[in-house]
Amino acid sequence: MHTGAARGDATVFPYRSAYNGGMSEDMAGALARRDEHATPPALLNQEGPWGGGQEPADGDDAPANPWMRPASRRPRRPGAAGQPSIEELIRRSRARFGGGRPAGGGRPIWGYALGGFVALWLVTTSIHQVGPQERGLVTRFGRYIGTLSPGLGLTLPAPVDVVTRVNVDQIRSFDVPESGGENLLLTADQNLVDLGYAVRWSVRDAELFEFGFADPEDTIRAVAQSAMREEIAGTTLEQATGPLRARIEARVAARVQAILDRYRSGVGIEGVAIRRADPPAAVGEAVKEEAAAREQAQGFLADARSYAEKTQVAAQAATTSYNRVYDAYRLAPEVTRQRIYYETMEAVLAKTNKVIVPAGGAAPSLPITIPQPRPRAAEPGQGAAQ
Repeated sequence: MHTGAARGDATVFPYRSAYNGGMSEDMAGALARRDEHATPPALLNQEGPWGGGQEPADGDDAPANPWMRPASRRPRRPGAAGQPSIEELIRRSRARFGGGRPAGGGRPIWGYALGGFVALWLVTTSIHQVGPQERGLVTRFGRYIGTLSPGLGLTLPAPVDVVTRVNVDQIRSFDVPESGGENLLLTADQNLVDLGYAVRWSVRDAELFEFGFADPEDTIRAVAQSAMREEIAGTTLEQATGPLRARIEARVAARVQAILDRYRSGVGIEGVAIRRADPPAAVGEAVKEEAAAREQAQGFLADARSYAEKTQVAAQAATTSYNRVYDAYRLAPEVTRQRIYYETMEAVLAKTNKVIVPAGGAAPSLPITIPQPRPRAAEPGQGAAQ
């Protein structure tokens, strides 16, 4: 607004908007900038149509100068001592909560931290080290897409691709029964046997093993127990506790492997070992006595077989000798008869000192005496020394 005076002077009145009860940050900043470019006090102190440019003292009835504002109504400039401006408060808040930039206008610290986190996440979830005894199963959004061989492997970062490592060289095992108590099985001769055994197994196909069963060990345990019951049902108690244990182990292992192959389990049975095959504890003493009696009977049978074999050999030798004599007798009966007589009498009279002489005036026989050895004479000088 421009107002002309009688002397042709012009005075510029700054425009002031009405106060509506609130002030925003933009309005406060605009007022601060406007105050910096306001009319200098020298122009306001000039004499106007209502008097001089000096403010009236307190209690003075002089009319107020419209070019001057009372001291109590004069607004405090932003950034004055003791009271920060709104812009300064906003700037401090942003700097406190990480919104500001470090000295020199560089990148904010949180930006570097976020970049390092992303790089670490990509490295740890995209590069995989698979051991020589392992296989890495890769699933993309839960679906199997391939297997990583031993060494370094690359996949998409998680959670897109997830790698599950499976040890294919480890030999696992479990015991039946698991708690070490009794495991009574019915044999073919209607007896009970307390059987304890161990099953050793390993992973042959990592994919089938990981995605085939929810709990592979429980499945293998159930199959092994079923196969052992079937095998013991066709075996007697004596065979189960005696020399057929090795055959039972081999047949059970083969049966368990065949069933697991039909299930496509990816599991290989390394062996079955029977650790305990005893009668139930309630009849243990009676069974031991029965086993001792059975062993004694087996000993008697072995002695009888040995005696029979010896007697048979002797009889066969005697028969052979008789056949040879008979063949000679048929060729020369008289000579053979007399020779048999002489041999028989020689065998009978060999241990007697009597001599039988046939009748007919034979010369008297003289008794034959066996001379006794003469004592040796003492050598000269030996007797005196004694």
